[in-house]
Amino acid sequence: MDRLKIKELPICERPYEKMSEVGAECLSNAELLAIVIKTGTRAYTAVELAQKVLKLSQDGRLSSLNNLSIEQLMKVKGIGRVKAIQIKAVLEFSKRIATSNGVVRHFVKSADDVSNLMMEEMRYLKKEMFKAILLDTKNKVLKIVSISTGSLNASIVHPREVFSEAVKCGCNSIIFVHNHPSGDPTPSNEDVRTTDRLVNAGDILGIKVLDHIILGDGRYVSLKEKGFI
Repeated sequence: MDRLKIKELPICERPYEKMSEVGAECLSNAELLAIVIKTGTRAYTAVELAQKVLKLSQDGRLSSLNNLSIEQLMKVKGIGRVKAIQIKAVLEFSKRIATSNGVVRHFVKSADDVSNLMMEEMRYLKKEMFKAILLDTKNKVLKIVSISTGSLNASIVHPREVFSEAVKCGCNSIIFVHNHPSGDPTPSNEDVRTTDRLVNAGDILGIKVLDHIILGDGRYVSLKEKGFI
């Protein structure tokens, strides 16, 4: 028996028409993604391609799709560069919505603010990522800079690299953020030692280190609240 193409399906089963008739909230994840993908191939409908993309999330969480590169998306048969870019773009857009609460210019005044800003982006990363949030005199975020990837140690988190962009931006203060892929945000001895070195370097440069936040899976630890800063 031949497979039906999307345009041959009943109107209620076509993603575009279904969204128009009953609303986006009634569509499955695959149907929503199919609208982004737009067209299928000779072998697969857009919905079937979307289902294949969703299966790339090995832990079953939609948010983990954010970690996929364009090249990884293209490994799905039927997903070329254009479709991969479309998918990556909508994933990035949704991530920004989830982390910004609709606010374009972020102000960071607490560890909770940092968690709200960075948690969804970093909680599912498979490697440790060290970032710096650069702030002006009113604690408005000027820029978020990726410093290094890998376990924190003196060799990959050197004050020269950490503060170079901060000096260029003329920022007033800085907050460091990194994740623990294990999901446990408890700081290690190396985390504490590295933070101490960076605080001292910031004092010399006149850039105050306000905090160092370690993100786990839905949890975080503030080294300032723990008394290490």
